Amino acid sequence: MTATVLVIDDDPSVLDSVAAFLLDYEYQVETADSAEAAWGVLGRTPIDVAICDLRMPGVSGIEWLEQLKLKQPSIPVIVVSGAGVMDDVVKALRLGADDFLVKPILDLEVLHHSVKRALERVELQRQNESYRNYLEKTNFELKEGLEELRRDQLAGRQIQMRMLPDPLEFQGFECDHKLYTSLLLSGDFLDYFELGEHRLVFYIADVSGHGASSAFVTVLLKNLSYRLRRNYRRGSSDDLLFPARVLERINSEMLATGLDKHLTIFYGLIDTQQGTLQYSVGGHLPMPVLLSANDCHYLEGRGMPVGMFAEAEYQNRTVELPDNYRLLLFSDGILEVLPPKELEDKESALLQLIEQQKGSLEGLAHELALDSLEEVPDDIAMLVIGRGAI
Repeated sequence: MTATVLVIDDDPSVLDSVAAFLLDYEYQVETADSAEAAWGVLGRTPIDVAICDLRMPGVSGIEWLEQLKLKQPSIPVIVVSGAGVMDDVVKALRLGADDFLVKPILDLEVLHHSVKRALERVELQRQNESYRNYLEKTNFELKEGLEELRRDQLAGRQIQMRMLPDPLEFQGFECDHKLYTSLLLSGDFLDYFELGEHRLVFYIADVSGHGASSAFVTVLLKNLSYRLRRNYRRGSSDDLLFPARVLERINSEMLATGLDKHLTIFYGLIDTQQGTLQYSVGGHLPMPVLLSANDCHYLEGRGMPVGMFAEAEYQNRTVELPDNYRLLLFSDGILEVLPPKELEDKESALLQLIEQQKGSLEGLAHELALDSLEEVPDDIAMLVIGRGAI
């Protein structure tokens, strides 16, 4: 679009020559022979740039410039002054004039160059303003999106926390847990529940990755355990009694989701009548710790992570339990907060802590300052099943 230039000068010859010159460059040109007349032009025509003589009868160019910058500050102004009135030029520049030229203008190309530069600055300011508005809008939308995401994650966290079991007392057994999350949503999960009159089922799992996608897998895990319990009560399936079968079932369902997620898991079944623990391991570390009055050691076992390989196989293991004991299970996040650097040293340190605290989750959390950490490097899940005094 052609720019419109307003030329203000009380000298008709100057006014005509400048206007003619600018018309040759295809500008739209408006003229005014006084500052008062210039206001009339501005009232009826949008102006892109103004050229104003500083010394005019009546309202001077300085006064007009000062009023213009109050009313329409975005219009660039090129002031024209005689060589002997440089004080006026300084005042004009302080008031916001974009450029100044000295009369007489012998080479009007200099004027054309000044007009072009003024228009380019206006266009750059317009682009900057547009970009600033775009950034502000984008930033607002981003904040709204992040806030909505946070609300969704908070809602998801509440749901996830509700899925965790309450402390349980069952035939002299006590079950409790703690969960510390590195994000609002956790990829660690655990559960325990009664199965019939003399069985206790429990598991701890650590889903790969973090955030919503990993938390979603914990929902699938909870749903699967619910379905297996329902089938057991109906008599249509006894898979819950065989830890390896449970891991195979989870493996197949994980692969079927196509989520590109896997998990490590320890699944156990305590028979309270026989005093035995059956379990199966799906790549989980550290292994559970069995603490009694005279001993503290890791259970044995290994296995492939769940949800990675269709041909993965899992084994059932059985151990006899002492009369009084604590069985403690952890996700691998516990190893991240232990001081030693090597894995073997971390596992030794964990055993020592468990012995010192006699299997108390509260004691472990206190010693590792878990409740006072602003954030943990990884999700930490802890589960304890105990019977009797140690």
